[in-house]
Amino acid sequence: MKRLAILFGLFVVGIIIFADLGELDIVGFVTRLPYGDKIGHFALYGILTLLIDLAIISPVPSPRRGLLVLQVALVLALVIGLEEFSQRYFPSRTFDLVDLAFSYLGVIFFSLVALMIKK
Repeated sequence: MKRLAILFGLFVVGIIIFADLGELDIVGFVTRLPYGDKIGHFALYGILTLLIDLAIISPVPSPRRGLLVLQVALVLALVIGLEEFSQRYFPSRTFDLVDLAFSYLGVIFFSLVALMIKK
């Protein structure tokens, strides 16, 4: 599970780099869908959260899993917030609080999913 989390994390970083460079035409169909960008934020960051959570909490006893998931969510929220804020410095990107909100909703939702899976 750790390898999958790392690979997916690299995939997300790749998407961010391509977007920063204005070369994200590969997934242009997503932006043409109604709310496709918002769904993308929710799904990408949510899946990343789920994979990291499952990789980290598997060997941990049940009572401590909730705290670990919360810690992962807070770290991801900080990184995601910084990444969204950094978009102000790229001409091909736009800072959007709604995108940030959907990213955070993905983190929250998939954190809960991870806890339900690993009960």
